[in-house]
Amino acid sequence: MDEATAAAEAMTLCKRGGKSKSNAFFVADDVHPQTLEVIKTRAQYMGYDVITGAAETLPSQDVFGALLQYPGTTGQVRDLSDIIAQAQANKTLVTVAADLLSLTVLKAPGEMGADVVIGSAQRFGVPMGFGGPHAAFMATRDKLKRTMPGRVIGVSIDANGNQALRMAMQTREQHIRREKATSNICTAQALLANMAAFYAVYHGPQGLKKIARRVHHLTALAAAAFNHAGIALAFHDFFDTITLNTGDQTDALFKKAQDAGFNLRKLDGQLGISFDETTTLADVNELLAALTDETDVAQFASAIEADEFAAIPESCRRTSDYLTHPVFNTHHSETQLMRYMKKLENKDFSLTHGMIPLGSCTMKLNAAAEMIPVTWPEFGALHPFVPAEQAAGYTELADSLSKMLCEITGYDAFSLQPNSGAQGEYAGLVAIQRYHESRGEAHRNVCLIPSSAHGTNLHPRQWFR
Repeated sequence: MDEATAAAEAMTLCKRGGKSKSNAFFVADDVHPQTLEVIKTRAQYMGYDVITGAAETLPSQDVFGALLQYPGTTGQVRDLSDIIAQAQANKTLVTVAADLLSLTVLKAPGEMGADVVIGSAQRFGVPMGFGGPHAAFMATRDKLKRTMPGRVIGVSIDANGNQALRMAMQTREQHIRREKATSNICTAQALLANMAAFYAVYHGPQGLKKIARRVHHLTALAAAAFNHAGIALAFHDFFDTITLNTGDQTDALFKKAQDAGFNLRKLDGQLGISFDETTTLADVNELLAALTDETDVAQFASAIEADEFAAIPESCRRTSDYLTHPVFNTHHSETQLMRYMKKLENKDFSLTHGMIPLGSCTMKLNAAAEMIPVTWPEFGALHPFVPAEQAAGYTELADSLSKMLCEITGYDAFSLQPNSGAQGEYAGLVAIQRYHESRGEAHRNVCLIPSSAHGTNLHPRQWFR
């Protein structure tokens, strides 16, 4: 569903696909905190122990799997090759959570030896949307592909000998796998995955790298300016995020930034700053002016251009090709992209052609009038971690919807957090289990599900064995 739930699925994949007898999973201390929280919840009901610590301590841990972040949550870029190799020598399968845009200039985690790579596709043209939904991605080495959750599309040959794509392997399907289900495919996530894919088709490998270089350049300009102003960086290896050592000035600088219209990440004695495709040179100058005496970061440009990737360790710089398929190297104008999309549409069997007896939830017809509001910046541009007072509109929408649902159903409260039916069922089972725990009846761990239930309704049960 997103990077955090992809990490949780990777944890169960490591258990299924590995040979370690351990029941513990390791999470590096520079993994995003929201990811760690989801892993802890899933692990609790799977009966796994979660160990956290510095990534360097992984090789000494007796664990069946591990999760590392690249770059780390505070932005640091480092080579994970040795850590991964030493962990694998102990029969530990290693998952790396990576940022897609950064991988256009950073060495691929697979080239560092990672067994599984997960992350969010949000960077590829999908708005922030106050936290989502954002489609996640998962990749594995070849020997683990049959243990992946969801469906895998394979390359085959049709009756005429032409190359064709087919759904080659499935670990769940509503009317086939049922009790063996491990994961769920969600309509909303398919839409977002298509958005990210078309973004990659339109820009192509060189276009994406150009965007990444620009983001990194702005980050490097800001880093140089802060250094020049006497505010030290916590580390000097980064892609798009820097962390400042601000000590007892943290609160004051944090407020100055907010007063100037910028939300920074406040840590213990530190401030984190992230840049992205929407950042402009004017944004960087305004932030620097608010926090320092620097007013023009362009003065540092020539020094940075002389060694563009000085902030990325040489062992972490990408040299391999990516997106080599012709589809990512052909449709780079709006006209070409629209024609390609129309060509794909003409191959589809939709509700405009006839009735779809199964899986029609994925083929809904959405009017443009319903989709246009999603493009409004008031909906799309809001970061999930903005202060509560900046999200009053979203809060009002959620509260009013919850009240209407309570009135319709007669229930006392609603959670709007799950992004799919299966995730909702899982959240419901967690709520039921915690209710029993609160009454001292935690031993009640059997759930009865009628045989008429959809396969997606069955799969959360597997998490409560």
